[in-house]
Amino acid sequence: METEFVKFGKNQVTKEELLSSGHRACQGCGLAINVRLALKVLGKETICCTPASCWSGVGSAYPDAAWEVPWMQTLFENVSPVAGGVDAAHRILEEKGKRTPRKINIVCFAGDGATADIGLGSLSGTLERGHDIVYICMDNEAYMNTGIQRSSATPHGASTSTTPVGSVIQGQQTYKKDVPAIVADHNIPYVATACASYPFDYMAKVKKAAEAKGPAYIHVYSVCPTGWRSAPNLSVEIGKLAVETGVFPLWELEGGVYKLNVRPAKLKPVSELFKPQGRFRHLTPSDIEEAQALVDKNWAALQ
Repeated sequence: METEFVKFGKNQVTKEELLSSGHRACQGCGLAINVRLALKVLGKETICCTPASCWSGVGSAYPDAAWEVPWMQTLFENVSPVAGGVDAAHRILEEKGKRTPRKINIVCFAGDGATADIGLGSLSGTLERGHDIVYICMDNEAYMNTGIQRSSATPHGASTSTTPVGSVIQGQQTYKKDVPAIVADHNIPYVATACASYPFDYMAKVKKAAEAKGPAYIHVYSVCPTGWRSAPNLSVEIGKLAVETGVFPLWELEGGVYKLNVRPAKLKPVSELFKPQGRFRHLTPSDIEEAQALVDKNWAALQ
């Protein structure tokens, strides 16, 4: 049957859904939006790998599964080498004439805990070995599945269950690890940041990542209403604010060429991003000034 498309201005999106409705994601979950949009681009010739994460229960609580494509669950620390093994297996089968050569998209959907912390070493090795995979980090800035514990991707000042707001220490004391920059230093074909609040930019980057010859990495801003203590109906708006304030710039590095994809004429103050999130409600004016100064410094460097 011919694939149907829906037009949005100059863009068109397939009506085919490869993530079933009825999954167990929270209302307003950024992960669900990210997976759904990515699979619309990747299509049925896709194999998905996920580590221990919210998606262990959201998309695949036995005996049900929301995936309409082949999918496998891995350990927390090894989603990237498992995907690399799938890539190697397909390549060997083709070399031996046991499988007709064709393009298969091998994709990791992983959170920031599995990417920035527990699986960072294995991710580095997979990138260094040059496996033809797409790695999508859905960054919701904490270990949300196990109780909202801090990760190295948690922003400075954020309140989590392991960085609570006390009388002396006020939330997360370290600064967010720049994983996309670490990945870019591996000199792989494609690295990008994305946000589902800019869906066509995100889907275009997924397409480029899938077409890249070798490993590709996309770091996606993924709003978590439960962990961020934000209203579910504000998830898309919060994602936009992250970009419009310069807290989460959208850029890509393709074949060594850097491009800033969204360049607001004037950045909005970071306070607008913090305001709808309960995890930041304790911040003082001086805390917000410090955060603004850091954003301004990083934004100037990106130019």
